[in-house]
Amino acid sequence: MSEKPILELKNVSSHYGRIQALKSISLKVFPGEIVSIIGANGAGKSTTLMTICNVINASEGDIFYKGERINDVASDILPTMGLCQVPEGRRIFPRLSVLENLDMGAFFRRDSARIKQDIERVFDLFPKLRERRKQLGGTLSGGEQQMLAMGRALMSSPKVLLLDEPSMGLAPLLVQQIFDIVKMINEQGVTVVLVEQNANLALQCSQRGYVLETGSVVMEDNADKLLTNPDIRKAYLGE
Repeated sequence: MSEKPILELKNVSSHYGRIQALKSISLKVFPGEIVSIIGANGAGKSTTLMTICNVINASEGDIFYKGERINDVASDILPTMGLCQVPEGRRIFPRLSVLENLDMGAFFRRDSARIKQDIERVFDLFPKLRERRKQLGGTLSGGEQQMLAMGRALMSSPKVLLLDEPSMGLAPLLVQQIFDIVKMINEQGVTVVLVEQNANLALQCSQRGYVLETGSVVMEDNADKLLTNPDIRKAYLGE
């Protein structure tokens, strides 16, 4: 593991109006890792990702990506720097085809030969998308739309991929498939930050994890230790 984090939050707070959503949280993500953020509904997991991407502005603290402070970088510029989010709810373009959605993920790129290679890479990861390449995004199943959202993010050629609730609303068989693909994406050199309600599966595919409660980090550890922690098992793993 590199000694320098590729992504770091230092004492970051953020607000929805007057309501404080994040309370001075600090976390580090090192190159090549999968790091999970787990916690109950309303704990601040999705808010953490949106704050990293400056969809919600941090009211306090510093966010660093590759050693550079990015608090003031516009959210639509961050993907050009290699930091890309797959938001909760997928948010694909329903009236564009699968292929057009993937092209939108590469809209700021000019390396057309590499773009074609990356489209094939996405189709190798998600064979269903190859079959549906001309189909409108809005006509895909929920699982296929999740695959398309992840594929579109990969078309930006990210160094760090922020995944927000990728298993939400999916059948159990598809959930396992999505997590297998997350591991494959990581093995191809992409660092992953995973926000996920299914804490068990998230920790099983991660190296480390952070536990959020009401906007604060209350625990951080190696994922295998969190999986065997009796408090975590009782609170988040249904035991």
